[in-house]
Amino acid sequence: MLSPTIMTFLEHLAQLRKQIIAIAIVFVLCTVAGLVVAPYIFDAIKNAPPASSMDWNTFSPFDGVRIYMVIAMSVALVLTLPVALLLIWNFVKKGMYPHERSAALRYIPYSVFCLLVGLAFGYFVVLPMSFSFVTGISEKLQLTETYGVAQYFGFMMNIVLPVGAAFELPIVVMFLTRIGLLSPDRLRRSRRYAYLVLVVVSNLMTPPDIVSDFLLLIPLILLFEISVWLSKSVYRKRVAATEAMAS
Repeated sequence: MLSPTIMTFLEHLAQLRKQIIAIAIVFVLCTVAGLVVAPYIFDAIKNAPPASSMDWNTFSPFDGVRIYMVIAMSVALVLTLPVALLLIWNFVKKGMYPHERSAALRYIPYSVFCLLVGLAFGYFVVLPMSFSFVTGISEKLQLTETYGVAQYFGFMMNIVLPVGAAFELPIVVMFLTRIGLLSPDRLRRSRRYAYLVLVVVSNLMTPPDIVSDFLLLIPLILLFEISVWLSKSVYRKRVAATEAMAS
């Protein structure tokens, strides 16, 4: 006969399995929706700068299918994110304190909003600047620019997605401060190490050119400083709430 501890562990595994299956089902349904809107998104990207200034070519019979699926799955990821976060919160909330539950639930919509802002910033600001830089080098070297659709989308995704993920930093810092794992003083003391980590992250998350690294590093540093400022506000509120409960 299994011990109560093993039974509890198996029950948690069963619940986790249900949540993963639910997330997978939502992702599949959102992928279907993404397949429907993919042609419209493709046309919007193709007709907007910097893509509108060049001819697109395919160097493989599978390029069209690959891009179609990339767009559909990107849409599915964005649509699935809030549902996935809610289901994960529902799974872990039993092991969290009440203030941790409310903090996690409250930050879910903010995390989605920050992701969308980050994706927009990456697409409308960082991508055109990076593309202008690399095409400028090609012109100086007198190279004939012949772009493949797969190569352009790879370049775009390597910039837009990391920037979108980077915009989640303030939400993560605020949540960790809210549950007591971070504090403004700890963030300030670790600033020099944080900057070093951000330099490494910007190099890993962007194409191998210094301009793209620099264009991502600047928003990362600004986001870190914003996170420190937001951490102060959250920390003060947490201290005030603790003192109110103690009095």
